[in-house]
Amino acid sequence: MAPSTPFTEYDEAVRALFGPAPKLELLHENNDYPFAHEAGVFIAKDNTLWVTSNQYAARSHEVTAASATSGKAIQITKVHLPETGSTTVKCEEINPTGIEMANGGVNYSDNAVLFCSQGTKESEGGLVIMDTAPPYATSLLVSSFYGRPFNSVNDVVVSRKDGAVWFTDPNYGHEQGIRLQPSLPNQVYRFDPATNHIRAMADGFGRPNGICFSPDEQTVYITDTDWIHGDGTTDLARASTIYAFDVAVYHGQPFLVNRRLFAMADTGIPDGIKCDVHGNVYSGCGDGINIWSPGGILLGKIRVEGGAANFCFGRNGEIFILNENRLWRATLADSTKGALLGI
Repeated sequence: MAPSTPFTEYDEAVRALFGPAPKLELLHENNDYPFAHEAGVFIAKDNTLWVTSNQYAARSHEVTAASATSGKAIQITKVHLPETGSTTVKCEEINPTGIEMANGGVNYSDNAVLFCSQGTKESEGGLVIMDTAPPYATSLLVSSFYGRPFNSVNDVVVSRKDGAVWFTDPNYGHEQGIRLQPSLPNQVYRFDPATNHIRAMADGFGRPNGICFSPDEQTVYITDTDWIHGDGTTDLARASTIYAFDVAVYHGQPFLVNRRLFAMADTGIPDGIKCDVHGNVYSGCGDGINIWSPGGILLGKIRVEGGAANFCFGRNGEIFILNENRLWRATLADSTKGALLGI
């Protein structure tokens, strides 16, 4: 029997996060293609949300461009969010140049989003900055590890302390037929735009995927989604796991140390990952948004049929949940704010 409420409590501490009257609302549905899969970047100044689709069979106007991706395409959508009390949204398809098979994304400034460009069989991809206003100009930030092309950059976060860009690079692209044979391990990287230095920061993953900082940026959380491979095969014996690392400084440079298993998703994979201002860890899993305490205790879930690949915080307890063909908004306690924006 399905639960009577989408808000499931495993620990009483989650009640303060949910608030007295949590709500889950469907904002938009698109059955033509899975428009709401990754990114999830909230731009507060104009109340918009940027999302990227899952891969789908290229539409007629996309066939030529999709020749290097085995006939697959990905769409970037700018969602104009509703005003308070409304659920009416406007979805605008955006097709900027220079972003090939977009995936994850993050706020880069008040006027820009940093997108993961997975690339194609003919282009390397990398990290691309895009203006959030027309004509949506783009600029390439980094495209390789000293000449060795990335596998298929997946998710990204930017440090508030020094502006460094941390990102994951699994080999999903090759398995899905959109990229050539990998030339790098499945790893996590840090790129410093101020110096153009790039470093491999963590390895030993099956498929590194989501990445985020704790509010004080002393901890980095990275998901390993090896449970599912790019060809769709799954294996319950493979990792469906969140790892935590401490950020230590040696010789003036950050290193990830004290790797530890933080949590394991009981349903599907922990894909996108974020922290709230209290240090709790949220991840999009096979049954919706799972919430853990900073100590790794499962506090609760926001259950969404079909699960959640990614999500992001909005204002005052809003969480926008990407559910493939559907976009949901959960409204929690006003004090439940995302650590990334703190609003």
